[in-house]
Amino acid sequence: MSLVLDGRSTMFAESLDSGAPIALWSPHAGRNLDSRSPRGTDASGSSRGPKSTSGSTRERPLKHSETTSEVTESMATKAPATTSGRTKRPEDDVVCVDLFCGAGGLTHGLISAGVKVRAGVDFEEACRHPYEANHEGIAFHQADVAELEASTVAEWFGDAEVRVLAGCAPCQPFSTYALRYQKDEKVEDDQRWSLLNHFGRLVRELLPDIVTMENVPAVTRHSVFNNFKRTLENLGYKVWIDVVDCAEYGLPQRRNRTVLLASLHGDIKLREPVASEARTVEDVIKEMPVLRHGGTDKSDRLHAASRLSDLNYERIQHSKPGGSWRDWPKHLVAKCHTKSTGKKYPAVYGRMKYDEPAPTLTTQFYGFGSGRFGHPTQARGLSLREGALLQGFPKDYSFIPEDQPIQFKALGRMIGNAVPVDLGRVIGQSIIEHVRQHSDSFADRHVQHVDRDPSSAHQGGRNGREPKSSAVHT
Repeated sequence: MSLVLDGRSTMFAESLDSGAPIALWSPHAGRNLDSRSPRGTDASGSSRGPKSTSGSTRERPLKHSETTSEVTESMATKAPATTSGRTKRPEDDVVCVDLFCGAGGLTHGLISAGVKVRAGVDFEEACRHPYEANHEGIAFHQADVAELEASTVAEWFGDAEVRVLAGCAPCQPFSTYALRYQKDEKVEDDQRWSLLNHFGRLVRELLPDIVTMENVPAVTRHSVFNNFKRTLENLGYKVWIDVVDCAEYGLPQRRNRTVLLASLHGDIKLREPVASEARTVEDVIKEMPVLRHGGTDKSDRLHAASRLSDLNYERIQHSKPGGSWRDWPKHLVAKCHTKSTGKKYPAVYGRMKYDEPAPTLTTQFYGFGSGRFGHPTQARGLSLREGALLQGFPKDYSFIPEDQPIQFKALGRMIGNAVPVDLGRVIGQSIIEHVRQHSDSFADRHVQHVDRDPSSAHQGGRNGREPKSSAVHT
């Protein structure tokens, strides 16, 4: 069964317990792509194998002012002389596989914190370009996580000292929209939630040192999430869960997300925020070139704004930063807003304020009428590049090949659905600090020499504890 999500496509296995081997899907298998592939593909449409990263160096923290190319160049000039792949300190060899990687927001943040990402997995082929173009040496695998074998993921990890499995599954089934408008159908009846079960299956079979995921706040209300948490605990993981506002960690956007961190080596949690990290809309977009609605910047084609109708152009001219449609003359107010139900949505057709973080970006952040997404001072909505900046991506982050046209809907989904880069950075910093604090456990010979073959994972936890149950609840 195939479903197309906002920015991601997903295929589901008919059964988890059939006993049949599940192979990693590849475009080279000769399948008809018309029924499975997303709208956007790269020029070749092919899937490349993993690239060697054994000679990579520990990545340094990324400064907000640095670009992707500058960090990549710096990393390349500091490559170690040895290619043994083994370092003395566990925190120097923290390796991650990023499931549901999307455009690479989590991966980019993890790298900036010092985590070595070996592979990214997503079903949507359109994610290949942004993932590989901005992360040289890291392979993108177009694959269905429901069909992904643990042995394949184990090969990607190689002989890493510390293994991190990240799985930020699509959040649509758990969103506020789903809870509000899908009243006739239980969220659990949406087959997309089964991806969390498949994530749990891979954790059970691989027993990585650390597990992390992020999702919308409402995910914690559902049994599928609680079952996933229980599975981790039964396998011997110490689990930390909380809802955090990404604006407290340097993202110039109010974005509440549920974050989960779990470790086989002791208590783990997200680090505390620092007041000096806070950034506003002004900090990241004020210096962008002036742009008219419907226009595109000559030096950056992603700095493009959607065209406004004559009516909406007049409306935005009467809009105030932080205000609403209630500031307009009566002849501009939509009829639906004069009804009692319409009065509940004052942020629609609003402008952002320069001196505050942006409101939560959706996949339609480029539309003036889709929320408070009007530019603070210019008569237009946000450009695609400005949306990416508010999601924490650097200014030179490439989302599509140069020979592909700009499509607002597709790019809006890709950017709006991404894990914010700043959240990824903080998750990575928290993981590195946890490994440093528990270095004795990670370096212990007993832990290092536990059989990491997925077929033997049921014999006991990586920390030597017997799992209470290895079942992934459905």
